[in-house]
Amino acid sequence: MKVIAAYLLAVLGGNTCPTADDLKDILGSGVLGAEADDDRIELLLSEVKGKDITEIIGSGREKLASVPAGGGGGVAVAATAGGGGGGAAPAAAEAKKEEKVEEKEESDEEMGFSLFDD
Repeated sequence: MKVIAAYLLAVLGGNTCPTADDLKDILGSGVLGAEADDDRIELLLSEVKGKDITEIIGSGREKLASVPAGGGGGVAVAATAGGGGGGAAPAAAEAKKEEKVEEKEESDEEMGFSLFDD
């Protein structure tokens, strides 16, 4: 990631075709303060050689768009789609659980101080 960040910094700085030395200078500077790994630099430069960075980023976005992200949404839909009267009971239990969490947060006032007092 550091090598990619250095490459992107060089491109954003106006260098459309950064060299290994450019990346090493960026990595060694105070900007990133990282060690330069020659193998990773050469691998990155060989992969992006002759390609436009905006096209590379665009194709990466397309690939990420197909990756499922989330996870919790399917459970809520399944619980409510179950039909019948059973859907209300889990909702009530969840509301009670939230009330208990709020009660614990209010107990800080009982101690006589708060983290946000001046």
